[in-house]
Amino acid sequence: MCVTCGAQTHRAARTGNTSEETVTITEPPAGRSWRAHSPPSADAGAYLDIERGVIDRRIWKDEGLYQQELRRVFAPSWLFLAHESQLPKPGDFFTTYMGEDPVVVVRGKDRTVRAFLNTCRHRGMRLCRADAGTTRNFTCSYHGWGYDLSGNLVNVPNAEAYPDHFDTADWGLREVARVQNHRGLVFGTWNPEAPDLIEALGDMAWYMDAFLDRDPEGTEVVDGVTKWVLEGNWKLAAEQFASDWYHVNMAHASALMVMSPTGKGPKTEIANTPGRQFTSPLGHGAGFPVHPRSRFDDAAVHEHYDYDQLRERLGSARVEGPMTTGHATVFPNFSYLPVNGTIRVWHPKGPDRMEVWTWVLVDKNMPEEVKQAQRRYNLRTFGPSGIFEQDDGENWSEIQAVSRGFVSNRTPLNYQMGLGIHDDHDPDYPGRVGELYSDNAARGFYARWRDLMNTPAWHENHTTPEGDRD
Repeated sequence: MCVTCGAQTHRAARTGNTSEETVTITEPPAGRSWRAHSPPSADAGAYLDIERGVIDRRIWKDEGLYQQELRRVFAPSWLFLAHESQLPKPGDFFTTYMGEDPVVVVRGKDRTVRAFLNTCRHRGMRLCRADAGTTRNFTCSYHGWGYDLSGNLVNVPNAEAYPDHFDTADWGLREVARVQNHRGLVFGTWNPEAPDLIEALGDMAWYMDAFLDRDPEGTEVVDGVTKWVLEGNWKLAAEQFASDWYHVNMAHASALMVMSPTGKGPKTEIANTPGRQFTSPLGHGAGFPVHPRSRFDDAAVHEHYDYDQLRERLGSARVEGPMTTGHATVFPNFSYLPVNGTIRVWHPKGPDRMEVWTWVLVDKNMPEEVKQAQRRYNLRTFGPSGIFEQDDGENWSEIQAVSRGFVSNRTPLNYQMGLGIHDDHDPDYPGRVGELYSDNAARGFYARWRDLMNTPAWHENHTTPEGDRD
């Protein structure tokens, strides 16, 4: 036994043509673990020149950078887990991912929402294999270890075969360090030292509330989760939803023609709409038109709202701005479109693949027929076969395919729209706000990505053994 840490040690003999060599193998004591030594980290700043607006496309394909993202971007960040309406009563659960770590989100008997790493502590089997449901406990289908809704290990078949020092209290589920709720959206982070969610959102919360706080009763999701896989890096989607109104008239030209009353596309004053773009130093971004016609495209939803009441509740700036046909990303990988009622997560599945999960979000007080109208409108536009969604997926997949080339990866890309244009403040909107047609929020997104990639996360700043629930 190691006298400094209590680890069990073993000696192994290695023989050959040379003299016998003794190798010492250390094991952690029961119920404890060490933080693995992280591999050498790349300087993410070498791939980005934010000040010049130039980006190296290798950030979308390099496996080493991707693994660095998992430990330095996803592990310490607040990530969207579920909507509270998916967990109305004790025992309700929903399975999702934080980066590539599977987690199960559950409402406990005390009605507290918790999240746990979705793997059994015995052999690492996925513990809960259902997408969602209701349960009294979680039992591993491999060897039968069972856990209660608070993550405690409560059942071990053949427990008498384990040594005396085996203690079930040491082998509960690994709990997500912090879970918090903003207006029905449940986020979690593995970082026990993370700032509160509202602080991590910053000014972005003001823009989000134009979508989330229209109804005094709040919001709810309807008809579950839609999921599909795209061949593209997750950042391509996240940055577009943060910053890119620029692509709309070109990439979605045919969709705009189909949806316009004349079949010829929107009028010029609407197609070239004025608008504003919000850029956060925390990596968040949002863009929105301010034309009075840029409201709800579905007539039933548009007619449902009393805009005078909304102005009293939210203020005119929000009703005329971020409540309209806008787009937004909460760094790193949660995005939404307020008019379409879509919220979504871009789950990373390697450097060249993402899994898209989307929900339809509606106001609780909407009549059922209006909720269903919003659901249908969402499916027509930004469902997996939606006329806008397919355009975006095709673009991201093509960018990823081109990024495999040798010369392609040595040809820098231009992110200079709006560079150097004064956009520090707008009296109507909080934070840094400028023109709608701009790459500012994309540059802000990548600046935050660069800073996190170049900063050791909390788990890299400790050398002492860690507890299972820290």
